[in-house]
Amino acid sequence: MFESLPRLGVGIGYRPELHKYYYEYRDRVDWLELVADRYLSPEAVQQTAALRKDFPLIPHGLEMSVGTDGPLDVDYCEQIAELVRLIDAPFHSDHLCMTKAGGLELGTLAPLPFTEKVVQRCAAKVRQIRDILGVPFLLENITYDFAFPGDMSESEFINRILAEGDCGLLLDLTNVFINSQNHAYDPYEFLASLPLDRVVQIHIAGGIFQNGRWSDSHSQPVDSHPEVWGLLEYVVKNSPVKAVLLERDQNFPEDFDEILTDLDHAREIFDGGPAN
Repeated sequence: MFESLPRLGVGIGYRPELHKYYYEYRDRVDWLELVADRYLSPEAVQQTAALRKDFPLIPHGLEMSVGTDGPLDVDYCEQIAELVRLIDAPFHSDHLCMTKAGGLELGTLAPLPFTEKVVQRCAAKVRQIRDILGVPFLLENITYDFAFPGDMSESEFINRILAEGDCGLLLDLTNVFINSQNHAYDPYEFLASLPLDRVVQIHIAGGIFQNGRWSDSHSQPVDSHPEVWGLLEYVVKNSPVKAVLLERDQNFPEDFDEILTDLDHAREIFDGGPAN
């Protein structure tokens, strides 16, 4: 399913504040990731026309809410499918979490109980989503401040959903690092327990440490926790990664060199992996 996907290289999340730099340093930005929920109207899609001529665009969603106990929001999925078609995206991704519960918008990416019931719920929705999108679908691992009681480990939970839903993994390595620090486990053991053959895309970002805990703020260079570079090296050597994405959503530096340094470091690691 994933072997035929294009090898995109190293990209960055599209943010209007950084628009001019993507073109100024076009030779060092391979592709752009769009927050899909901001591009669901015809007018918004039209705004991407110029970008589409110069960069591969990959949508990344926020509101699939695959873990919600209730029916899938088919209308939303059909809007995403139309966006995928219009920008000719080879795949789409969203988060393994819930953003809605009891008919309410939670306003956050909430964790799920690691249980058999939730595995079956998520896998069924993933199969629906794949049918609607018509392209491969990836789920992203999230950070969590607390874990619900469950009957399996997080890695077993992820493995089961990916296998039974037959989807790919968007592996956020900063999230792996943060969870490993906040919940005291070995990130390499966690990575080794995942189905790395299903990793299509990787996210990296810079977080912050405050009040004794790490947070995924997307506001710092990756060197705020350089251990993430080692995790990237490990995954690139052990999985057929197609794309690496730098997330930077706030605290934009006055000097774009800070971001270029992260992009160049990621590309050096990506290019050192097996060709795929």
